[in-house]
Amino acid sequence: MAKKPACKILAITKREVLQMEEKKQNEKGYIRGVVLYTIFQNQSENFSIIKVKIEDTNEEYDEKEIVVKGYFSELTEENSYYFYGTFEQHARFGMQYRVDSYQTYIPDTKEGLISYLSSDLFYSIGVKTATKIVDKLGLNAISHILEDPECLDGIPGITKKTRDQLHKSLEEHQGFERIAITLSNYQIGLKMAQQIYQEYKEDAIIKLADDPYQLVFDIEGFGFQTADRIARMNGLAVDHPTRTGAGCVFVLQRSMQDGHVYLPYDYCIREVIQLLGFQIEEQVVMEQLDTLNIEKKIIIHDGNVYLPSLYYAEDGFATNLNRIMQSELEDRTTLAELMKITGEIEEEEVLSYGKEQFHAIEKSLSSRIMILTGGPGTGKTTVIKGIVKAYAAIHDVSLDIDDYEKKAEFPFVLTAPTGRAAKRLSESTGLPAYTIHRLLGWNGTDGFDKDEHEQLSGRFLIVDEFSMVDIWLANHLFKAIPDDMQILMVGDEDQLPSVGPGQVLSDLLASDKIPVVRLQEVYRQQEGSKIIELAHEIKNNALTPQSLKKAKDFSFLSVNNNQIVEAITKIFKHAMDKGIDTNDIQVLAPIYKTEAGINRINEELQQMLNPKTDKKREIQVSDVSYRVGDRVIQLVNQPEDGVFNGDIGEVVAIFFAKENKEKKDQIVIAFDEREVVYERQDFLNFMHAYCISIHKSQGSEFPIVVLPVISSYHRMLRKNLLYTAITRSKESLIICGDSSAFMRGVTTIDTNQRYTSLIEQLEKRIEIEPQVDSSEESEALDPYDFM
Repeated sequence: MAKKPACKILAITKREVLQMEEKKQNEKGYIRGVVLYTIFQNQSENFSIIKVKIEDTNEEYDEKEIVVKGYFSELTEENSYYFYGTFEQHARFGMQYRVDSYQTYIPDTKEGLISYLSSDLFYSIGVKTATKIVDKLGLNAISHILEDPECLDGIPGITKKTRDQLHKSLEEHQGFERIAITLSNYQIGLKMAQQIYQEYKEDAIIKLADDPYQLVFDIEGFGFQTADRIARMNGLAVDHPTRTGAGCVFVLQRSMQDGHVYLPYDYCIREVIQLLGFQIEEQVVMEQLDTLNIEKKIIIHDGNVYLPSLYYAEDGFATNLNRIMQSELEDRTTLAELMKITGEIEEEEVLSYGKEQFHAIEKSLSSRIMILTGGPGTGKTTVIKGIVKAYAAIHDVSLDIDDYEKKAEFPFVLTAPTGRAAKRLSESTGLPAYTIHRLLGWNGTDGFDKDEHEQLSGRFLIVDEFSMVDIWLANHLFKAIPDDMQILMVGDEDQLPSVGPGQVLSDLLASDKIPVVRLQEVYRQQEGSKIIELAHEIKNNALTPQSLKKAKDFSFLSVNNNQIVEAITKIFKHAMDKGIDTNDIQVLAPIYKTEAGINRINEELQQMLNPKTDKKREIQVSDVSYRVGDRVIQLVNQPEDGVFNGDIGEVVAIFFAKENKEKKDQIVIAFDEREVVYERQDFLNFMHAYCISIHKSQGSEFPIVVLPVISSYHRMLRKNLLYTAITRSKESLIICGDSSAFMRGVTTIDTNQRYTSLIEQLEKRIEIEPQVDSSEESEALDPYDFM
């Protein structure tokens, strides 16, 4: 097949590649300079911002130094590099140079080349050995070694090991840089170039030219459109078989962003044809799906198309759920005994359990697995405490973990998807609670210490905020649960589904295979809570414009799109004037960008609540300033430090590189009583938290919630999203914005159906009679009817 000129580079030598790229210096904008120091570095993504002293350039730039930013495999201070890219005018930091490719500057003098080869880049090569290399191979020594490392043979002092190490080091530095330059012609940035080079090494360019679609399978994040563009550049046919296969996989990967576990076969074909272009025949797509199924790159089952990881996650979760349910529950208690125990708990707690609540306690204690669901104010927390205390009394076990010589002997295991949800569960029960990742011993990548081979210890597991658990995490959790453990899953079925694929809680409830108690009677509403009233009006589709009238714990402030940020700052100012702790106020918004998005609100609130002063330390991270006293939220799981996605903390200290022995900038963040030290490569793991997303707020509660709702948010305004936001508020709720946008939002149902097959998996594995709904059974089992 004929190739376009872009592929001609494949037929030339490595020396010619270098010569061609050097020639490009006169055609393409470049800056040649020495690395002075690193301003910022994210090692996990190899992104750096550096200060460079300019030695030479063909750009129109007269300054002696420039800030350069991009994705670099490794840069060494005091070494010189060619940087190819474009200038950017940063709003705060002035002119910067964004790099799309780079290469080490190889000096064209004998002295310079000797200095380069004897630098710290190359282990075991000193000045004397470098001199011998240059004396023998001349000024083209680097090209000669890259082409044929055996050219070093016979040079005194160079053993086979030294030869191979030098060649490998040159390949790592010169090889990646050279390939990155070529990949830039394909409009592939440095970050993706690094992933490609790590996978294919010197074969990267050949792989891209011959079959760029293979990268969709091999390289995480390599998009189908990128592969398609490169294929067109190289003259590949639109019916290339790998193109069709890559399109199939890409469509399935893309569907996960909408929460799908699978796509129906016919729907998947239509999506693939739309992606590939309608010139692709349906039969071609079907044949490719069959091939991928045989190769186990996808799974076709019951007319549905899955990625293997998602198919086995659903299958594994259903299998383990059935395994646990088959285990007989011992030590049941009589109704009379339970009535006596709960009566004692009522006296101790100074409360009275309602019919539904008593039924929930009874049902949970007599079931191997049960789901407890209900809206805000229905007493889920009260029931959880009752279950724990009743279980302890029935089994004569202590609720004080210090009474156990080994912590693993403690009978209760409490967990939740986020750190704040786990903390709230712990505070409400007085028992230790952990995130699911921490409980399972997540190793920071994709593995867990706890699994089917080394399962959890304990006798009773409570999982709170279960609506947030996706099918992957549910599968990992349940494979680690032993047969003899009782399980209580707690969640609000009307909240947002999990961010990840699946809708585990909804599917479990719809399956009628698991005992369920739905709490419907609202207790906090009896105390005059307008927040609870609003939530249940939204839940029951009963909200009217009159519902938005001011109450002691609720206000609706009407402002337009352009006034929203100003309105939020005025709310904080008013709170400060009244002596309210602003740490008790949390702003929740649905989107990050736009003039009324999370990023802009954070910027304005930081200036108001924690302004810049000469006495307050601050550090710059890209275009964001962090100061001591800033409120921040953790964005990723960091199990080694005991902090997890969604945890909110405060910047308590900032140390500059010149002040510590590590010689690195550091930010210290306090999460409750735990302090975590972050270095620059980890600064992207958190962001300001004066305003956070509604999705990030799941599992948390805040004394005061400020909720902006405006027409520019319209694509995100849905009933379950607004319901979730409102139910995060404990004491006071302030909605500001457009009442018509709010009313449209609470009546807009999220119609994005999630394709899941968990219900079918459960029906196939669990053979039990359908569960009686709590509203019927609670009447039959009301203990107070016997008094």
